[in-house]
Amino acid sequence: MNTITQRLENVKKLQAKRWENEDHWDTLNDLLIKELDEILLIEPENTSALINIGAIYSDMGENETALRYLKTALSLGSDDKNLFINLAIVMIYMEKHQEEYLEYLEEAEDKTENSLTFKAYFDPQSH
Repeated sequence: MNTITQRLENVKKLQAKRWENEDHWDTLNDLLIKELDEILLIEPENTSALINIGAIYSDMGENETALRYLKTALSLGSDDKNLFINLAIVMIYMEKHQEEYLEYLEEAEDKTENSLTFKAYFDPQSH
């Protein structure tokens, strides 16, 4: 197994732990972003890393940054289900037109989730 794959698996495990350790939310987010930035320095076109860093920025409320990473993964041809779901989530938070995010949700239906990526947190009550 290559080290990037291992690192992405560790990112996914750490990401899951954020919800159990909300006291350390900011610290864990910083760690995750640092690790994903390092992965992207080695493999700038790693769509799993791009999708995950986009999800984390979305979770932090930094939707413009999240969208930039997610759109990069999209332009690289990723067809990961989590990419399309995360794009929809970010667009909902940015209060984009419904047609825009519904299109991503429709596209996500036929896709498969990559085991190395995760979804951004979505709270329908937040707006």
